[in-house]
This record gives sequence, C-alpha cells and structure tokens, in this order.
Amino acid sequence: MLNLQINGAALAVDAAPDTPLLWVLRDHLNLVGTKFGCGVAACGACTVTVDGAAMRSCVVPVSAVIGKKIGTIEGLGGHEGAPLHALQQAWVANSVPQCGYCQSGMLMATSALLAAKPAPTDADIDAAITNICRCGTYQRIRSAIHAAAKQLAGVTA
Repeated sequence: MLNLQINGAALAVDAAPDTPLLWVLRDHLNLVGTKFGCGVAACGACTVTVDGAAMRSCVVPVSAVIGKKIGTIEGLGGHEGAPLHALQQAWVANSVPQCGYCQSGMLMATSALLAAKPAPTDADIDAAITNICRCGTYQRIRSAIHAAAKQLAGVTA
C-alpha cells in the first residue's frame, strides 16, 4: 500500500510504485477530473499540483510523490457541492471553456502560477501556462487569470 496526501486527505492505494500518478488518480481513486491527453507530458491535460508546483501526472511515477501534497481539480472547488474557486468563477465569467477537455489541467497549472506569482504579468502567464487548448481560448484564459488574480488579491487584502 502506498500512502498519499491528495486534496488534504490521507489516502492509501494499492498500486505498483512505477504506475503513473495519473492512472492512480483515475483508476484507483476515481478522481477522474484529471484527464489523459498525450501521455508524454506535452499537452498538460493531466496537470496536478505537487507541493504547490504544476506537474504533468502522466509521466510521474506514484512513488515520486509519496509524502508530498497532491492537488487535483476535485480539490480546487465546485466538487460535491463545494463553492467554485475564484479561478473557476473567472473561467466562467470570461467564457473560457469550449470543449472543456483541457480545463482541469489548465486550472491546476494556473493555480500553481498564482500561488507563486499572485499578480502575474502576461509574460509570466506565457512562461508558466504551457498547456495546450485545442479550441484556442488563450486570450480568454489570460483574461481569466488576470481576473482571478485580482479577485484573490481582494479576498486577502
């Protein structure tokens, strides 16, 4: 059994240590918000946070995250009746989602960005958000990130 810390909960999972984190989340723990896209860490659909940093879960063996804090889209907000997180609210307000497939990874990458840089510039966003959106909503994503940053700054100010 492997002991993991996911979305603030201690969970034990029976998985081989070399199993990619993505498949442990989806197949063993039924946390299916994290998506499979490319399998080579290029697209970002599988992005989660590990100790606050964005990580592509399709290429990370679960053994590499034991003892670390893992965050998935289910822990961000809006899951099982929880209120939407400021990022999710900004996503909706800026009409970001189209097909929606990339959104959980995009939101988790953005969550890590805002944790590191609460008021990111466009250059910061371009450098940190390398996820692929096949619908091409990048301008809306940038607008939503700026809106969420302002909202979060207002909450903590």
